[in-house]
Amino acid sequence: MRILGLDPSLTNFGWAVIDTEATGRDRCPARGRFQTSKSKMDFVERNTYMRQALRDIIQELDPDRIGVEFPVFNSDYSEGMYGLFLYTCEALKLEKRDAVFWSPIQVKGHARDSINRPQIDGKRWKMMKADMGEAARNDTGGKGQWNHNEADAYLVARLSSRFWQLYDDELQEVDLTEREQKYFLEVKRYVRGKKAGREVKRGVAYRENERFFLWSEN
Repeated sequence: MRILGLDPSLTNFGWAVIDTEATGRDRCPARGRFQTSKSKMDFVERNTYMRQALRDIIQELDPDRIGVEFPVFNSDYSEGMYGLFLYTCEALKLEKRDAVFWSPIQVKGHARDSINRPQIDGKRWKMMKADMGEAARNDTGGKGQWNHNEADAYLVARLSSRFWQLYDDELQEVDLTEREQKYFLEVKRYVRGKKAGREVKRGVAYRENERFFLWSEN
């Protein structure tokens, strides 16, 4: 399976492909960025350019599925990023591509699991840009330098590939890591208070048309 991961940005929109059947450097057969000048382009021109660049790369690479990181799901929300979010979604729907969306915290949490570092004074260390590059490098043979936008996009693709493999029954729940089980399949059961006895399906697998979209079927 070939998954295209996207790390949208107003000036450096990162993208990367993961091939789940490959190893080493072949795990990422292509990666890059769509770059714009914030001072020389107005917001309409920038978003229009990003939308067309995304459609072009999808047509060129023809990925099986897509994964997207977007800060519209947490405190990093901004009007500019939400505008880019809409243009990106339009491109994916026009290209009839199934897509799953992740918050930056989820992508960093999943990437953290692939870097073996001890806790400091019982506290987890914070994932920084260099750490995301290290995680991407470790997963692709351990050599070379990674731009942080492309590294983020690759790690989005890696997380998304696990989700889509579960969706397609190529993976079973027992094959998932503890974090993946939480992200994909979490069910919150309330035992106290006014919500006692209720269940809330928080996992992405239960949230079609909210956190993942089957646009290939439309």
